[in-house]
Amino acid sequence: MTFSCGFLIFPTPRASNPVEMMDAANRVMLQACQDHDLTAWFVDHFQFGRQPYLECWTQMAFSAGRYPGLRTGTLVLGVGYRNPALVAKAAASFQHLNGGLTLGIGAGWKEDEYRAYGYPFPSARQRLDELEDAVQIINGLWTNETFSYAGKYLSVSEAICEPRPVIKPTLMVGGGGEKRTLAIAARYADAWNVDYVKPEDFGRKLGILKDHCRDLGRDPESIAPSYFGLISVNRDPDKVVRVLSPNLPQNAYVLNGTPDEVIDQMREFRDLGARHIQLSFVDYPSTDGVKTFLEDVWPEIKE
Repeated sequence: MTFSCGFLIFPTPRASNPVEMMDAANRVMLQACQDHDLTAWFVDHFQFGRQPYLECWTQMAFSAGRYPGLRTGTLVLGVGYRNPALVAKAAASFQHLNGGLTLGIGAGWKEDEYRAYGYPFPSARQRLDELEDAVQIINGLWTNETFSYAGKYLSVSEAICEPRPVIKPTLMVGGGGEKRTLAIAARYADAWNVDYVKPEDFGRKLGILKDHCRDLGRDPESIAPSYFGLISVNRDPDKVVRVLSPNLPQNAYVLNGTPDEVIDQMREFRDLGARHIQLSFVDYPSTDGVKTFLEDVWPEIKE
């Protein structure tokens, strides 16, 4: 089983301003992804308070154009924000032009953002129904000359997506809901992602995902599990971030400590079955954590 890693490319400055953010810390991260064969990940939100926030597809396309061959992914698209046929078309075009795309998509959760931008915010059940419709539409457009589908909430009629991808983007379902989300991932996805949970919870959810696969007659090894987490790594233990800033999830599990400690923590996720880990550095906009990770951590655990 292969094991790989990627970086969250920040959509917003935690200090300075967006111009300096793109020209400094993000440039370091994107260059590191290209130089070390890591993946670059982009989050899909529109607003957090009044801080500047770059739109996911725009930032990803700009970054891929600046760093040709960059392997990229969305972490993860909110299903209610875009028509899924348009998402399929955009992803197919991106794959044709750049390659290396993981299309992550989930049911969405940020109610204030939905309402601020004029989107309806239906019940969790409906959002999950929409997600199940959406992944079928996306897969159908990628693999059929024409595709029609009439779902519970979403539909297409004789839709064409040319050029279809010769090699499909990886379709990744994000979320930890054990009854619906994991079942949708098991039935339709190439990969699954969950964020911020402790290793033991990751292992338990992965076990449930595999049970869903077996119930469907699918080989559990045919879906790639991944984990998105916060990280603080420093050679000096006193410089490790132990208290999260208010704009970060306060109950999130954090991979933190010296390089040796972080190596052990990442190996724990790997040994539980994670094939990929996406990392968000909590010391950003400093790039000290990125450099320490690349010099001391990644060489010890990459395969």
